[in-house]
Amino acid sequence: MVKVGVNGFGHNGHLVTRAAFNSGKVGTVAIKDPFTDLNYKVYMFQYDSTHGKFHGTVKAQNRKLVINGKTMTIFQEWESTNIKWGDADAEYIVESTGVFRTLEKAGTHLKGGARKVIISAPFADTPMFMMGVNHETYKNTHTVVSNAPAPPTAYPSGKVIHHNFGIVEGLMTTVHAVTATQKMVDGPSRKLWHDGHGALQNIIPASPGTAKALGKVIPQPNGKLTGMAFCVPTANVSVMDLTCHLEKAAEYENIKNIRGYTEDQAVSTTFNSDTHSSTFNVGAGIALDDHIVKLISWYDNEYGPHGLQGPPAPVRAQEEERNPQLLGSPCPNSVPQHTENAPSSAQFPSQAP
Repeated sequence: MVKVGVNGFGHNGHLVTRAAFNSGKVGTVAIKDPFTDLNYKVYMFQYDSTHGKFHGTVKAQNRKLVINGKTMTIFQEWESTNIKWGDADAEYIVESTGVFRTLEKAGTHLKGGARKVIISAPFADTPMFMMGVNHETYKNTHTVVSNAPAPPTAYPSGKVIHHNFGIVEGLMTTVHAVTATQKMVDGPSRKLWHDGHGALQNIIPASPGTAKALGKVIPQPNGKLTGMAFCVPTANVSVMDLTCHLEKAAEYENIKNIRGYTEDQAVSTTFNSDTHSSTFNVGAGIALDDHIVKLISWYDNEYGPHGLQGPPAPVRAQEEERNPQLLGSPCPNSVPQHTENAPSSAQFPSQAP
């Protein structure tokens, strides 16, 4: 089992740790968080407003956090260079604070004995990988990587569609649930003026990093796709509208045969706590003709990415070099599942590269 350390035990850190325990393949052995008392960590991890109570045991014991009988060392150092990850046997560090925004800063974890660092967000100078999309390009020499951001929906959708039909051009529109950086009541914004309006009263236009990040993980359609977003007053789950011009003609009904999908009349809460990267909703989309299509995919923007990233930590490969692989993302050799009564995974077809 891979031994992981989590830097930052806020909402992201909680979900990464939950995903690690649910995977059965990753063990969290250390957590760095100087901001909260250990007993408060127990309370916050156990009760999540969106995803409910943790189905397991959580307690504080001998100044350590114990989850399902597994003991985790707690570091409360402020400086990342002072964290002795190696002493806790933490090989891979999940950087989930959002503070370490450069390759240099995230790389400071390596000084404490860690082998690799995986950032749970996209950064300009950090290599970005996603299983089933561009994981083949990973090299063992990479020590700090990003496991792609939310929303991840465009990545499997973009790759599968481009591989099978070719994307001449396209636009992505994300309808996104509220985020932690939004304001609950009106206040001054350091960015765009409209970002200062209360998240619960408004639908607010936004410019997501999806389009830029897409070019990093899927270079083929780079420059052919761009997009924007609207943040809406819902707690969780987002939806992506990928409207594109296909190079090869395709009947709309045949598109569902190349990826996982659902024919249910789904709504956002259908996918709460869903770990799939995205689910293509057949009945929600439409085609103008065999070349112009509007494809609708749902995803849990909180737990979904952390199910992909987290564990966003790599697992050991069978090779002696132990090249890490990222867990949870769609497997390129999986056969898509047709689900009539439940949401399905955004699995890649067996013929995908």
